[in-house]
Amino acid sequence: MQMYIKRLAEVKLHEYLKIFPAVAVLGPRQCGKSTMIKQLVKKSKKFIYLDLQNSGDLRKLQEPEFFFENNTDKTICIDEIQLVPHLFSVLRSAIDSHRKPARFILLGSASRELIKK
Repeated sequence: MQMYIKRLAEVKLHEYLKIFPAVAVLGPRQCGKSTMIKQLVKKSKKFIYLDLQNSGDLRKLQEPEFFFENNTDKTICIDEIQLVPHLFSVLRSAIDSHRKPARFILLGSASRELIKK
């Protein structure tokens, strides 16, 4: 069994999730971004985790506006968001329409392209 190593970023993440509707966690591959988020919300029933490398999760976002609108009561975590860049404009509209803290957590590998968006 692997032991979870608490990250220093967790304190800031908790703080930001109380304030902002969307929080992005960027970093190199395999540094523990997904693990940290899953640990953070493992007991929450109001949480949806989508990995965009998983075809089933990707299908859920074929109509992202519909999916986001039907899950406004949950925190939606989108992992590997850099794989579907058109989601950024949809997210902007979704955030503007329901501006509540901790609505979205966006995870992505730190690349110039993702940071610009």
